[in-house]
Amino acid sequence: MSRTVATLPAGSRITDYISLGVVAKTFPLDKIHAALAANGKESVRQRDLPAHVVVYYVIALALYMLSSYREVLRCLLEGIQWLVEPSAGIHVAGNSGISQARTRLGWEPLQQLHDEAVKPVAVAATKGAWYRGWRLVSIDGSTLDVADEKGNSEAFGRPGASRGTSAYPQIRFVSLVENGTHVLFGSRMADYATSEIALAKTVLPSLGKGMLCLADRGFFGFEMWKQAAATGASLLWRLKKNMRLPRETRLSDGSYLSRIYVSEKDQRRGTNGVLVRVIDYRLKGVEGAEPIYRLATTILDHELAPATELAALYHERWEIETAFDELKTHLRGARIILRSKTPDLVRQEFYGLLMAHFAVRGLMHEAALKASEDPDRLSFLHAVRVVRRKMAVFGAIPPSGPQRVP
Repeated sequence: MSRTVATLPAGSRITDYISLGVVAKTFPLDKIHAALAANGKESVRQRDLPAHVVVYYVIALALYMLSSYREVLRCLLEGIQWLVEPSAGIHVAGNSGISQARTRLGWEPLQQLHDEAVKPVAVAATKGAWYRGWRLVSIDGSTLDVADEKGNSEAFGRPGASRGTSAYPQIRFVSLVENGTHVLFGSRMADYATSEIALAKTVLPSLGKGMLCLADRGFFGFEMWKQAAATGASLLWRLKKNMRLPRETRLSDGSYLSRIYVSEKDQRRGTNGVLVRVIDYRLKGVEGAEPIYRLATTILDHELAPATELAALYHERWEIETAFDELKTHLRGARIILRSKTPDLVRQEFYGLLMAHFAVRGLMHEAALKASEDPDRLSFLHAVRVVRRKMAVFGAIPPSGPQRVP
């Protein structure tokens, strides 16, 4: 008995049926169309690579950093091979066509989609994501190498080196991380010369009530502290141990209340101070430990959060280093640079990279919940390999919703 060849519904285009599995689930088509419309980037006429397909393609690039532009596109298109006659070939645009499509799209829709969709995902049952009802998050920054092109070098700059400058231009970025799930959110990037503090100020609005934010001493400053506290989040930040903090009230758990000031003048006069709780502690028997560690917190009630618990909790801040390692080594690939050759496409690729990481981490969180497991105990690298292997064989879903294909 002969087999009936699957066909597309009348008027549809083959690119409408690209499905990215977990990526499409994480970033539904309606959200992508909304971001495109808000930025005036929706395709006016039908193309081989319409704007919504290019968004998915940019995210997929981060999952296949070692593959060429055309091979990544081929991987996506193979997912809908069953819709055409098996002997028919699928047209894969060339590098020039792909570059033109990415340039038409720009980076602004990717940033908007990232800002709207990439959020903390932990629920009450998520293990390792909470401390006494607070959602644990951390803030930190890092850098990424980008393609050695004149435009990138002029736009982003290079770090210094022992002999001149480094081999590649770099971008700097700052992110928040949900400690328990390693979801990076609120991220912002800039040129290498922009300081982490300046970038962090643009990231702080992503904090909110119910979060407990951890940060290293490099981020502490009077204005930064006030801006972060104004979001409604609770703070637990490390301070420099030589910072003058007079003890106003000693608490029974060993911590004490003090005040921070914007200037020495205000401190001498005792004006415009902000009340904080200070925790000084030592790590006995730990090789390489500093003589004393000092933390400040907005949680003034020591019974709500005892000093010993907060001192132990602060070291959860290093979870963001693990998340950065996932982004820069396991997902991007060791010694692999962002491949885009123009500044706008670098920005586009940066947000695609973050969204790919979020899609994988969201999948891992779902798996951890089903197994009643801590997401930290699952292998990120294994999850990436599974997504790569399955991407091309997911069933196709047309952008207007499921349709019956004869």
